[in-house]
This record gives sequence, structure tokens and C-alpha cells, in this order.
Amino acid sequence: MATKTISVPACEIPVCAEVDVLVVGAGPAGLMAAQAAARVKGTKVMLIESRGILGGNMTIGLPLLGFLGRKGNVVIKGLPGEFVKRLQDKGLATHHRACPLHVSLTMIDPEGTKRLAFQIVKEENIDLLMYVFASDVIMEGNKIKGIIIDSKRGREAILAKTVVDCTGDGDIAYRAGAPMNYGNEKGIPQPPTLMFSMRGVDSRKLRDAVADHPDIYDIDFIPNEFFRADDNCTFVGFRNQIKQAREAGYKIPVERTIFMTGMAPDEWWVNMSRVNGVDATDPAQYTHGEEVCSDQNAEIVRYLKAYIPGFENAYVDRVAPFMGIRETRRIVGEYVLTEQDIFDCAKFDDVVAVASYPVDLHHPVGGDCSLYWCPDCYDIPYRCLVPQKVDGLLVAGRNVSMTHLALASARVMGPAMAMGEAAGKAAALAVKHDTTPRNLDVKELQKALKEEGVYFREE
Repeated sequence: MATKTISVPACEIPVCAEVDVLVVGAGPAGLMAAQAAARVKGTKVMLIESRGILGGNMTIGLPLLGFLGRKGNVVIKGLPGEFVKRLQDKGLATHHRACPLHVSLTMIDPEGTKRLAFQIVKEENIDLLMYVFASDVIMEGNKIKGIIIDSKRGREAILAKTVVDCTGDGDIAYRAGAPMNYGNEKGIPQPPTLMFSMRGVDSRKLRDAVADHPDIYDIDFIPNEFFRADDNCTFVGFRNQIKQAREAGYKIPVERTIFMTGMAPDEWWVNMSRVNGVDATDPAQYTHGEEVCSDQNAEIVRYLKAYIPGFENAYVDRVAPFMGIRETRRIVGEYVLTEQDIFDCAKFDDVVAVASYPVDLHHPVGGDCSLYWCPDCYDIPYRCLVPQKVDGLLVAGRNVSMTHLALASARVMGPAMAMGEAAGKAAALAVKHDTTPRNLDVKELQKALKEEGVYFREE
């Protein structure tokens, strides 16, 4: 049956802004992109965001992952490092703790992160517009000239010399006609999760019970003694407890119990809900996912209080304002990074970021996860940020040009922030030299990134 359609009269759309660099999406990548572009002297930068908060996934209780390499060295520096340092100076972020499973963990305060994001926007003279949705693009041949936004004011246009797509879903690249991939080889993405925090946890009881009884409390990969110290960490395991709970009638959607420290001593963030097959670019499916995750979280709370030591008297303190989306669309760029590149610790002449986080795959089907590590770290080439067939556009974050498995590594916030910095800097330099991002001199980009403190392996 054909989809019913209607005709909409043509109309004149007012131009509400004209800028040099327009960054769409104010998550981890978008914030860094806007800041990096604004630091190129004379660049007029605008940042737009559909929600009423800045920071994206940095505000939903997740730790920052990927700042350290396998050898314990800091591989995410530059503006992301500056951002974390400012949080740390205010007691709003922990140190980067090396972790045998996730390589490194850095806990951050969601509210402090939102506030710092606003401060940076003001300091860098970035024009900020929130509560607007990028609904279409303005094209001249194969070159993007701006975007159409929708809001309570109606439809308006923003004209830009260069656009950076940090939407997470590749919305701008998709509407501009760039080639895209989606999910795995069967078109199924990694599932989303709705995070929530619990307070009133007896953290000492939890840590000692796990450290003292490895025969009872199974932990994936990491020795149980690792968790005794009062330090930031992620517990991944308790498969025995999930098995027992299921036998008692509990409905748990995942195979492993996953929760991590918050900023308060009695605070733990829980990462266990999961809705397989949800397409977060479809609002009906996104809505369904939020509803299911909410129901799942109620059952997960019941499970934690009954089966995990220290949670007996805990209570739900906060629920993330939206699901954390791991994967949707990815551009097909000038280069497609593969999982083999990661395992080979690949080096590229056009490197703009270095990453070391493992391939962390939440299975598109079923409730388990798999992790695969590279021996050290790998380069992310500039070509992964440049979409095929569309000029004037760069992409950063989890919508970059990578395979399904490679993205399972680079999707986390440390690499996303580094890619955002590179994309923003490249966009501003392209405007400065009146060229397209595709034709930008990468050596000049690398020089500018090094001057900003970005880590490259030749150091």
C-alpha cells in the first residue's frame, strides 16, 4: 500500500543567520568542534542543538572512556583534555584510572559538565541556538550551503561556508545525499541503553564482598581484588546473580550486570537496559525504546536490591533524560576505518586523532557484549571525517566513516571529542583558505592540532 501524501505550498524561508562554520549537534564532538573552529582567528561560529542541554552523552551518567592508551599514556589531549582538566579543578571529574577491561575510566559530574559547556560557548564567542531541529539542507550542486531548521518560530535557514555534522545520526550528511551505512551487515545497530543512578549504596560492603568472594561474585576479565580500592571503576559481570534472578522469575534483558561509580561515594550509575533493533532515526521506534527501557529499569532496580551486596537500601536518584544511542547511520567517507586497522594499530599520514579503546560490541541480537583489544593504539585518519560526494561538509562523532566493528571502538566519548576538535579546526581552516574540507592541506591541519596540544604518536 502506497504511503499517503499531501502537497505543501512553496514558501519563502527567512535566513536567521550567516556564519563561517556551522556545527550541528552540541554533544561531546560538537562542543569540541565549535570550540576548535572558534579558536581560528576571525571565524564566525554557530552551534545549534535540538535539546535544552549541552554535552549530549556527557550528561547521562556515562564515564568518559578512551583518554588513556593501553600503555597508560594519555592519548586524548588537546581541547578534550582541557575540558576534563577544568572539571577536575572544580572537583567535578575524577582522574583517568587505568582499567584492565575498558583501558581507562574518567567519571564526570553531569550538571557540572552542562555548566562548563555553557561557559566555553560564552568564552569563545560562539553563537548558540538551542531548541531547533535541523530538518533539511541547502545545496548548490554537490556543495552544502547551509541548513533548514524548524522550531516554534517556524522554518528558518542558516547559511554557512562549512558545516560540521555532529548529530550522531549523520542527519546532515544523510539529507545532503552522502552515501551512508547503517548497523551491521544485516542493517541492525548496537542497542541503546537508558542510564540511571542509584544512591544510598553501601559501597564499602559492595567492594569488600566482591573482593573477598570471587567464588560467588564473578567479574569479567578483571581480578576481583581490583575493586576493593575506593576508586572509580566499572563492575561488569555478576552473571551468576543474573542466572539466579532469572530462575526466580526476574526478567533481565542483558547477560551481565554493569554499573559504575558516580561522583558521590554512595552513587552508582547502572548501564543494563537494552532494546535490540531500535532505529533511533525513527521517532516511533525511539519512543518505543524509551518506554521499554523504563520498564526494564524498574525490574533491574528490583534485581540489584535483591542480589548485589550493598544495594539493599539503595534508591533511584536520577534517570538520564534520553537513551544513550550507540549506533545508527555512518557516512561512507574518503576512507573507511576497519576493525583490522584497529587490531593492527594502524598509522596514517593524515592522522587527526589517536584512540585506544577496545572494540566494545553490544550485540545487535541477544543480550551480551564482546570486547577485543588492540595491542597499543591506532590512528583515525582525516579522510574518515570527509563524506563522499558532498562538499563543504565534515562529520565527527559516532557517524564517521568506519565499519560496524570499528565504530564499536571509536564511538565512545574520548575519541568522539578528539574527532570533533579535528573537524572543527579543519572546517575553520577551509574557510580561511577559501577551499573545501576535501581539498584542505592536512599538514596544516595537523600543525594546528599539535599547537592545540593534540597527541600524535610520533611524539
